[in-house]
Amino acid sequence: MRTKLLVTTSLTALALLFVSGCSSNQTLRTNDGKTIVTDGKPQVDDDTGLVSYKNAETGQTEQINRDQVKSMSELDN
Repeated sequence: MRTKLLVTTSLTALALLFVSGCSSNQTLRTNDGKTIVTDGKPQVDDDTGLVSYKNAETGQTEQINRDQVKSMSELDN
């Protein structure tokens, strides 16, 4: 019983480690010189040309036109 609990706890901790490692902050640099820090990876909608992201400062989901984005890069957390 004790071994089963230990294995279950270890697997749960390992799964949480993998999930937390997948969502890293990124920066969006705009053509007008602004830098936006996102919480997680931005999603690009090819149909509308919009980039959706969660703003790391405000916690709100926002969108920006893809033409206004100069670059996207991952931050070292």
